[in-house]
Amino acid sequence: MSKKNKEKKKEKVVYYDDNSTISDMSEVHGAFSPIIPNKKQKAPKAPSRFSDKMGTFFSAMKMMFIPMLICLALVCAFFGILYLLAT
Repeated sequence: MSKKNKEKKKEKVVYYDDNSTISDMSEVHGAFSPIIPNKKQKAPKAPSRFSDKMGTFFSAMKMMFIPMLICLALVCAFFGILYLLAT
């Protein structure tokens, strides 16, 4: 290979693992919650209890209830229009 081809090769990209899991949603905030800047190092948390998990579940359900109803209304309207056009 000539020197030109060697110079045109791209650098190899190196990816570093930050030891976070795929389901790490610690940076996700609600629609109306303030964004808290990251601190340098957070203290490790104790394992979550069942009540913590249920609180998280219901807060997520409360945040997504209205968009779910809007989506269902749009699907029902689309189905109704198709039904009326077919008859």
